[in-house]
Amino acid sequence: MTSTVAGPRRAEIRLQVDLDAQNVATRIEWQADDAAGPSACQSLMLAVWDSRTRTTAAIDLWTRDMTVDDMNSFLYQVLYKMADTCLRATKNEATAQSIRKLADQLGTSLGS
Repeated sequence: MTSTVAGPRRAEIRLQVDLDAQNVATRIEWQADDAAGPSACQSLMLAVWDSRTRTTAAIDLWTRDMTVDDMNSFLYQVLYKMADTCLRATKNEATAQSIRKLADQLGTSLGS
């Protein structure tokens, strides 16, 4: 019996943003190689780390029809996701808990 070990592979994630005359996003779609078809979304936050300069570059976009309530929920959920990522990447439970506490404080102040 032979076993097949998958070698390195490349995956692509595509973003497409429709803009109006004032460069405000009117539609955002994303698609990944492993997902079926493009998916519409109303907001995205993309952060990339440059280890050479030790800085983060970020793209924050939202469509004009994104409500304030939806944005508040989005930000709350992003913080919780950040805590999960922190724990998986660093195994630092204390930092993950601090981020969750911040998210809970935000959620309370927003009525979420």
